[in-house]
Amino acid sequence: MRPARRRQSLVLVKSPFLNFDLIIFDCDGVLVDSEVISCRAHAETLTRHGYPITAEQVLERFLGRSMRQATNEVQAELGRSLPDDFASETYAEIFRMFADSLEATPHIGEALARIAQPVCVASSGPPEKISASLNRTGLYDRFAPHIFSAVQVRHGKPAPDLFLFAAERMQTAPENCLVIEDSVAGIAGAIAAGMPVLGYHGGSHCRKGYGEKLRDAGATATFDDMRQLPELIARLGREAG
Repeated sequence: MRPARRRQSLVLVKSPFLNFDLIIFDCDGVLVDSEVISCRAHAETLTRHGYPITAEQVLERFLGRSMRQATNEVQAELGRSLPDDFASETYAEIFRMFADSLEATPHIGEALARIAQPVCVASSGPPEKISASLNRTGLYDRFAPHIFSAVQVRHGKPAPDLFLFAAERMQTAPENCLVIEDSVAGIAGAIAAGMPVLGYHGGSHCRKGYGEKLRDAGATATFDDMRQLPELIARLGREAG
């Protein structure tokens, strides 16, 4: 049973004064409430391979970043390579846990139904993980085929590559895109791409003060309930008008 939702909290920091032609969603922690599950699986797998780490530490260090980036960092610290099948082993554990407990972010379906602009996904996860997440939660058809992964670009978040790639594929100027993110790395990547970004801090992985952390990272506004998102997008559009 989910705990009772806390009072809705939305903080508008500044307006980008732009109309939006495309809404770009991160997947983990935004569309699906998966970060706690993924971090636990990642931590357990790393620990088995001689790199003791907790799920909280994985969350703090690697949230929003690709498995490739995290693995390279760990290997540099260990001074040796992890097994060739480390990533596949980790994802197998994640998928097993997803089958047991993954859920869509509360009210995301309602929010998406009220968003008129085209939407797409730009996620640090590999295509198999994104598809598993969206299919499990019934969101795949809302986004397919406009689903983009960090494996398609040279540099993952916090680099701007993935967001710029998504905008190019969707034939939209970067400045006319709005990004929805839950991680500091994702917000940094959106800003580097020249895109305004909203910080969502309503996931089960978000602790007290996380919204402030996203604002400090440069989020245009922050919110913790997906029912707020359509009106927030519309409000920014009205200010642009």
